[in-house]
Amino acid sequence: MVYNPNEQRYEQMVYNRCGRTGLKLPAISLGLWHNFGGEDVFENGRALVRKAFDLGITHFDLANNYGPPPGSAEETFGKILQQDFAGYRDEMIISTKAGYYMWQGPYGDWGSKKYLISSLDQSLKRMGLDYVDIFYHHRPDPDTPLEETMLALDQIVRQGKALYVGISNYGVEESTKAIAILKELGTPMLIHQAAYSMFNRWVEDGLTNLLEDEGVGCIAFVPLAQGLLTNRYINGIPSDSRAMKDKSFLNKEDVSQEVVQKVMLLNNVAKERGQSLAQMALAWVLREKSITSALIGASKVSQIEENIKTLEKLDFSEEELRIIDEVLQGK
Repeated sequence: MVYNPNEQRYEQMVYNRCGRTGLKLPAISLGLWHNFGGEDVFENGRALVRKAFDLGITHFDLANNYGPPPGSAEETFGKILQQDFAGYRDEMIISTKAGYYMWQGPYGDWGSKKYLISSLDQSLKRMGLDYVDIFYHHRPDPDTPLEETMLALDQIVRQGKALYVGISNYGVEESTKAIAILKELGTPMLIHQAAYSMFNRWVEDGLTNLLEDEGVGCIAFVPLAQGLLTNRYINGIPSDSRAMKDKSFLNKEDVSQEVVQKVMLLNNVAKERGQSLAQMALAWVLREKSITSALIGASKVSQIEENIKTLEKLDFSEEELRIIDEVLQGK
């Protein structure tokens, strides 16, 4: 069936300026970390991307190692682009990354210029693209000089293989240095991708202030804490949940009684707001003015539809924020 996008797709989305740049990102972006690998059902992934685009999600986030197996999420996305989005490339923001283990030998990991440029070349081939909109260094490399890594990002932009560059998983000190190096090279950093949720607030300890001061955007990944900030775990651990899967970043031990108690209390606040817990958790992340976008994952079309409804109520009262803080602090 030929895909015809919803003509009103931009009407229900909020678009935020990314730092002090000309680029705007949707408040909700779609990540392809899970459910788009070679072991997943292609038509489901295709339906997810179609629904996301129909609802105004223009930003699709990948990495070289997403799968499994590594590289297969980019291959899946490339097929979807070819089949459904050939005429819509200029309406999409596509990002990818390199920094984790990808291939054997000394050149398939971390942050050398050799690895980053080679990896992006491979990513472009897998997706069938001439360029990506954003290319990230996925994690700091303790053994490669930061100047080399940033010079590689600068070279990638000058070669036309990426329009913008960013970093992910960098701490405050490392981010400060990276921003300064890129600024001096003449390729300002666009964005920082950082883990941020009600259960993981480390970015508030200096990073958000730094990014705001420097005019760098921020996109929050795992804003739902791997699904903990949904109603899936209120009554125990479902057999088909992420916490029950092998090779998952969420373990059964993470779903402690203390966590479940907090989730139940937060769910009560969400009900009072007329939202699901997931919607409130996304709105809470987006309340931070330095956060440009919240990066969601999805296994079902209905999850994307629910998450988009977050945008119907983004504001919090001071009382709501106070109650949420007390719950998170265990008071």
